[in-house]
Amino acid sequence: MSVFNSSRLLGKTILITGASGGIGAATALLFAKAGSNLILLARRTEALQKVAEAVRAVPGAGKVAAVQLDVSDKTQVANLWKAIPNELRNVDVLVNNAGFVLGVERVGAIKEEDVESMFQTNVFGLVSMTQLLIKDFKERKTGHVINIGSIAGREPYAGGSIYCATKHAVNAFTGALMRELVDTPIRVTEIQPGMVETEFSIIRFRGDKSAADKVYEGLQPLVAEDIAEEIVWAASRPPHVNIAELFVLPVNQASATLSYRGGK
Repeated sequence: MSVFNSSRLLGKTILITGASGGIGAATALLFAKAGSNLILLARRTEALQKVAEAVRAVPGAGKVAAVQLDVSDKTQVANLWKAIPNELRNVDVLVNNAGFVLGVERVGAIKEEDVESMFQTNVFGLVSMTQLLIKDFKERKTGHVINIGSIAGREPYAGGSIYCATKHAVNAFTGALMRELVDTPIRVTEIQPGMVETEFSIIRFRGDKSAADKVYEGLQPLVAEDIAEEIVWAASRPPHVNIAELFVLPVNQASATLSYRGGK
């Protein structure tokens, strides 16, 4: 069954954080192709509106709401429903995609503001969004939480201590949540990508594109659309099937620090 025309996603309402680019934007477009309604959240207003326009242009797409929101701002999260049309408030799938890594400094040289910003978005923002939605999921006895983790949540590496810590937290939170909901029909999934070439690495290197490009030299990394397909596929499984964890690597990557760079 194709993820692009699954009847299981037709008319469903999907909420995606970090929807202004990369994996979030690609995921929004694929859900639109499946006929889903979409609530798109991101900090960058202009980029978010461009994604919303692209989603609305997809033939067969459902209703679309785009809301400027920083998941690390608890007040904004608490007031989210005030900005959402009534017909989109029964969310079926929450995709906690917002997250980033900043810098490659090692412990002792990491700025406190970088530590705080990564935890505020990657962990606290994800938790806040999940707590907001999970109450409704429980009341309606339906729902699906899809958290975007990382290979960094499975395997720590030098120069990534804080990011790895945040993604290990996501992994632990997701696992605990799944166990808490075992007596409900609510599904919980974690998607764990390896190397994905998006603006993610440019942010890591503080805007240095040449440094970001070197991360992927000599191999073919994943792209945003690859992970989007896995997210939409997991959401389109039959209601009794839960894809608990999905670890996705490019073929020439075996771990966070082991890859083959023999040329694309």
